[in-house]
Formats: sequence, structure tokens, C-alpha cells
Amino acid sequence: MKYQNIIEKLPYSEPFLFVDQLNHLDENGAEGSYTFKEELDFYRGHFDGNPVTPGVILTECCAQIGLVCIGLYLFSESNILHSDFGLFSSEMEFYLPVYPGETVTVSSKKIYFRFHKLKCEVKMYNAQGKMVCKGTLSGMIKLNRNA
Repeated sequence: MKYQNIIEKLPYSEPFLFVDQLNHLDENGAEGSYTFKEELDFYRGHFDGNPVTPGVILTECCAQIGLVCIGLYLFSESNILHSDFGLFSSEMEFYLPVYPGETVTVSSKKIYFRFHKLKCEVKMYNAQGKMVCKGTLSGMIKLNRNA
């Protein structure tokens, strides 16, 4: 995969990695996808008999693809190494549920990057191309400089 090196740098692992593939990534935005596996543990209690992906997990998927991947990309060619990336703020609107086994696509557009703060507009679509959620996410990057 073209952007596998960025996915490998993500500070997450199963079962909390919500990026299967990156289709596009540059300094201005990203697009990627993830399939919510039916065996993910949070489905057991959300909701009984009719499992739905929690909104906080949808937000996390948007953040990983549409915010953290861009942050890693911005520093991949420089002499700066990231050490931590934390979500600073989020404002999301939810329109449709995501069920176990569904694949979603996240696209993001950078609003700004300054003073180690990255802010992006994110949108998530289901396999039918319908918008699941959208919002604005921002995060801070704690930096280490190469010695």
C-alpha cells in the first residue's frame, strides 16, 4: 500500500486501530477506509439485540484517518519526530448508524496547522455514499527534535 508507512507509525494497535487503508494523503487532507468487524467487543452491549457503532468510536475513526495521519505526514519528511498526538477538541454531528460489518470512508480537509495544532474538517460516508457524520477535529502534537 502506498501509505503503509504512515499507518505503521500510528500510535494504535488492534483492537483500537480504526484505519484499514489510506487512499489519499497529503499536507491538505486525507481519505481512508475502515471496516467495523462484527466481533469488536463494544458491540456486545451497544445495543442489546441491535448493535450499533458508538459515536465516540466513529469520532475516533475520523480522528485517526482524518487528523493523526495528516499530522504524521506533515512531519514524515522533516527532522522532527512526533512523540504524542492528542485529540484537543471535537465537534461532530451524526446522521446515520454504522452497523457491525460495515465499511466506512473518511475524508478530511486541513483547516490550519500552526503552533503544533492541527485542525481538520472530517466527513464519514457509508458504502452507499451516504454521510454518516461530519465535524471538526483538532489535535496537538508534542514534538521531539532529532539530536
